Amino acid sequence: MKKFYKIFKFIFPYKKEVAASVLCNLLGAFFGLFSIAMLIPFLGILFGSSPLIETKPEVTSLDISQLNDLLNYLISQIILSKGKSVALLFIILLVGVTSLLKNLFVYLGLWFMAPIRIGVVRDIRNALFKKSLELPLGYYSDEKKGDIISKMTNDVKEIEISIIRSLEMFFKEPIIIAVYLIFLISVSPQLTLFVLVLLPIAGGLIGRIGKTLRKTSLKGQRRMGTLLSIIEETLGGLRVIKAFNAESRMRQRFESINSFYTHLMIKMWRRRDLASPLSEFLGTVVVALVLWFGGRLVVEGTGNLSPQALIGYVGAFYMIINPAKSFSSAYFNVLKGMASADRIDTLLNAENHIVDKLDAAPIKPFEHSIEYRNVSFKYEDDYVLKNINLTIEKGKTVALVGQSGSGKSTMVDLLPRFWDVMEGEILIDGVNIKDVTLASLRGLMGNVNQEPILFNDSFYNNIAFGIDNASEEDVIAAADIANASEFIDATPNGYYTNIGDRGSKLSGGQRQRLSIARAIMKNPPIMILDEATSALDTESERVVQDAIEKLMQNRTSLVIAHRLSTVKNADLICVMHEGEIVERGKHDELVQSGGIYTKLHELQK
Repeated sequence: MKKFYKIFKFIFPYKKEVAASVLCNLLGAFFGLFSIAMLIPFLGILFGSSPLIETKPEVTSLDISQLNDLLNYLISQIILSKGKSVALLFIILLVGVTSLLKNLFVYLGLWFMAPIRIGVVRDIRNALFKKSLELPLGYYSDEKKGDIISKMTNDVKEIEISIIRSLEMFFKEPIIIAVYLIFLISVSPQLTLFVLVLLPIAGGLIGRIGKTLRKTSLKGQRRMGTLLSIIEETLGGLRVIKAFNAESRMRQRFESINSFYTHLMIKMWRRRDLASPLSEFLGTVVVALVLWFGGRLVVEGTGNLSPQALIGYVGAFYMIINPAKSFSSAYFNVLKGMASADRIDTLLNAENHIVDKLDAAPIKPFEHSIEYRNVSFKYEDDYVLKNINLTIEKGKTVALVGQSGSGKSTMVDLLPRFWDVMEGEILIDGVNIKDVTLASLRGLMGNVNQEPILFNDSFYNNIAFGIDNASEEDVIAAADIANASEFIDATPNGYYTNIGDRGSKLSGGQRQRLSIARAIMKNPPIMILDEATSALDTESERVVQDAIEKLMQNRTSLVIAHRLSTVKNADLICVMHEGEIVERGKHDELVQSGGIYTKLHELQK
C-alpha cells in the first residue's frame, strides 16, 4: 500500500470530487442491481414456480428478502388485474428507467473524475518543476539532464496513461463488485462461497503475470532517460560530432540503446496484453463452474435455490465479470505505471542541503565587507579550497587569477550559496550567510558568466529577467550602459525581437553585453564576474570590457580573469594555486614580486 501512496497523495486535495464520484458509482451500481433483482420474482410468477401474492407484506427494513416480497406482491397485483402481458410491459419499462438512472449516475461518476484525472497530472508536473528549481547545482552535476527531462515528460505521461486513467476503475469497479456480491450472498450463500473460493485462484494466476511488469517498465523508463541524454548531448555537440566525423559512432550508440529499449517494451506489452484474454478465459471458466455447481443445488434441492434465482444469480455474476476484468486491467496498468512513479519519487524526494534555516532572516543592506574566514571545500575526496582567508571591502574590486582548476570559480560559487562551505564561514557585514534567507542573499548579487546564459525570448524579457513590472525606459537605459542598444535597435522588432535558443542569433560579444545589461538592470551592490571576456575576440573584448567597467562602478566586485590586462586596475589581485591564495596585491606589486603572477604576466605579453 505504501508504494501506491506515492500517487494517491496527489489525490487527497480532490477528496470532495472523489466522494461525489464514489456516491454516484454507488447509486449507479444499486440501480444496475435493481434491474436484475426484479427479474427473479417476475420469472418465478411468470413460469408458475412461485405463487401469486395477494396480501401486501409488511416492510420494516431494507432487508433484501422483504423487498423481494414487496416486489412479488406488486407484480402479482398487475398480473391479477391486467394480465401477464401488461406485467411484462411494466417490467420492461421499469428496467428501462433503472437502466437510464444507472447510466446517468455512471456518467456523473466520470464527470466528477475528470478534474481529478487532469488535476493530478498537472499537480505532479508542477511539483516536479518546483523541485527542479529548488535543488542545488550539485544535484545536476551527478544526474543526466536527459534522465531528468525524461522523468518530467515521459514518466509523467506514463503515470497519466497507466495510473490516472485507471483511477475511475479503482473508484467504480470495487463498488460494483461489492454491491453485487452482497446480492449474491443474499440469494445463495453456498454458491457465493464456492465463487469466493474460485476467484482468488483466478486472481492469483493473473497476479503472477503482473509481478514482472513493474520491474520491466522501470528498466524501460531508465533506458528512455538514457536515450534523451544522448539526444540532448548530440544536439548540443553537433559541431564537434561533425568536425570529428563521429556521426556513425553516435548513431550506433543511439541505435544500440534504442534496440534494447524496444526489446524491453515488446516484452512488457506482451505481458500486459495477456491480462485481458487471460482474465476473460478464467472468467468464462468460473461462470461455467458456477452454472455446474448452481445447477446441482437446484436439481438436488439442497441449497434452497430456485431456477429463477439461479438465472438471476448468473445474471448478477456476469455483471461482476466485466468490473473484475476492468479492475485486473487497471491493476496491470498501475503496476506498469508504478515504475514511473518510483522514478519521479527519486526526484521529488531528492535531498536539498542548501535551504534556509528555520530562524533565517532577510539580510540587511550591504554596508561594510565580505569576509572568507578559514574556508575549505571539497566536492568529493580532495579539497578544492584550503583555508581561504580574504576580506573584500565595500566598493572595492578583487580579482582572482590563476591556472584552471585552482579553485577560482568554486570560491565565487560559495558566496551566493550555490554550494555550502564545509569548513570555515563566509560573512557579509559580520553575519554568516547561512543565517540569512537565500532569496535576500542572492538579491544582493549579480552574475556575469563566461558563457552567457540567455533564454529563448525577446531582448526585453532577457534584460528584465527576474524583475517584476520593469519599465521600458529602465530596460533601454540598462542596454545603453552595457553598449547593447546599438545592435538591439538594428533588429526588426527592436527590444521585442526574439534572440533564439540561448541567444543563437547573436554573436558572442552581443550575448555577453546582453547578460551585462541584465546584471545592470538588477542593480545589485555586489557583482560576480566569471571570466566574462575570455571567450571573445579583441574587438568584442574591448566593447564588453568597457561595459563591465561601467557595470562595476560604485559596486563591490569579485572578478575571475585569465587575461591579466582586464584586472590590472583591480584594488586587490589574489593569485590562486591548488586551492590556496599564494599571492595577493596590486598589479604593479605582483609583477615586481617575481612569483606566479610575474610568470603569468610574462606569458601574456
